Amino acid sequence: MKQLESKTVAVGENTFYIRPFPAFKASNIFGQLAKTVTPVIGGVLSLAGEGGGKGGSLFDIDFDKAAPALAGALSDLSGDKLEALLKQLLIDYKNVSTDDPSTGRTVNLTEDLANEIFCGDIQDMLILAMEVVKLNYSGFFSKLAAQFGGAFESLQARMKASTAGTAS
Repeated sequence: MKQLESKTVAVGENTFYIRPFPAFKASNIFGQLAKTVTPVIGGVLSLAGEGGGKGGSLFDIDFDKAAPALAGALSDLSGDKLEALLKQLLIDYKNVSTDDPSTGRTVNLTEDLANEIFCGDIQDMLILAMEVVKLNYSGFFSKLAAQFGGAFESLQARMKASTAGTAS
């Protein structure tokens, strides 16, 4: 069963196990994600094509190298909306677990545990959130690109151009 399969991801010094969202929860979260992240999508797309990505894809970005630029792009977001989205992606649906450093057992990521793990390493929390997005929605973006082909590539080019114009 797809929903019970987990993906192992190392972020910073921690190992996380991510399971996909149920289909209807995924669609709800996608709506929140689109509403929250749309203002910065141009900055993220520019990272994919300018050396941050291995193959020019949004999901091929080397987030260790791109984390500072990504954090800068996210700085225009409402803190409350970003916090709510991160909780949805990482905690609310118990889809992310990790090895508890105090017990060594694998446990669901909770707010207290996330606060302990990511204290001083907010960029790692954003990287983990992107891994959750990648697991749940990468098929959507690749199918979107295939459906719209040149139009999607044109949008990426326009977003890069608008980002480059605002960076000066």
